[in-house]
Amino acid sequence: MRSTGPQSLRTFWSQVILLLGSVLMLYPFVVMIVISFPHGSTEAYSRLFQTLPMGWYTWNSFLVAVLSTIGTLILSAMAGYGFARLHFKGKSWLFFLFLITLMVPPQVNMVPLFFLMKQFHWLNTMNALVIPGIFSAFGVFLMRQWFQGFPKELEEAAYLDGCSVWQTFWWIAFPLAAPAVATLGIFAFINAWNSFMWPLVVTHSDSVRTLPVGLATLKASFRDIVDWPVVMAGATVSILPVVLVFLIGQKAFIKGIMSGASKE
Repeated sequence: MRSTGPQSLRTFWSQVILLLGSVLMLYPFVVMIVISFPHGSTEAYSRLFQTLPMGWYTWNSFLVAVLSTIGTLILSAMAGYGFARLHFKGKSWLFFLFLITLMVPPQVNMVPLFFLMKQFHWLNTMNALVIPGIFSAFGVFLMRQWFQGFPKELEEAAYLDGCSVWQTFWWIAFPLAAPAVATLGIFAFINAWNSFMWPLVVTHSDSVRTLPVGLATLKASFRDIVDWPVVMAGATVSILPVVLVFLIGQKAFIKGIMSGASKE
């Protein structure tokens, strides 16, 4: 009984601390939603959709997020499998140089990347919004860590059955990496959906403008007077897809995180 008392007390205080942390994290979202419903009405949402082409902005953000996520998953999985399972000269140094890019702030690459998009005549197009975002050093690192634990027996059995490296990756390794793929997919989707600075730099028309950039024009639309219920309504609308994606993939996300943490 004496041994369980302190343990129960530690468990109790751990739960209290986690509960307080959850309340602090949820409080801004609760305030945002409450402000978006002034006097319990949906008037702010009506004004929002009358002021901005929300449907078009949302479609652009959805298209950019989906295409960026698909590209990130494919390229990161292929590169991660190559670094984990293939043997070639200079692999370790190449992977080390690749990881160095994680320490470079994205703002440093913004100016040269802008001129590169200009040379390709991609400014104010979907290409500029999607293609630069599909190359992820973090994604390659995550997939490499997963594929390093890929059973060699399955790989050898595939080779004995006549599968090539590409067939082994696409038919066996990639499907088995579903938890890691789901985890990376959630990160990639949220990152692309919430991206603001880069879309602001490379777009200048509503035809390709994304939702975060479109919502930033609300303050300009009302000049010196900020209609906070409308702004909060726009913020509420913008987080719904992210919450939905996480709720759908949360089981695979948690499994991927826990599996990665348990690997030696």
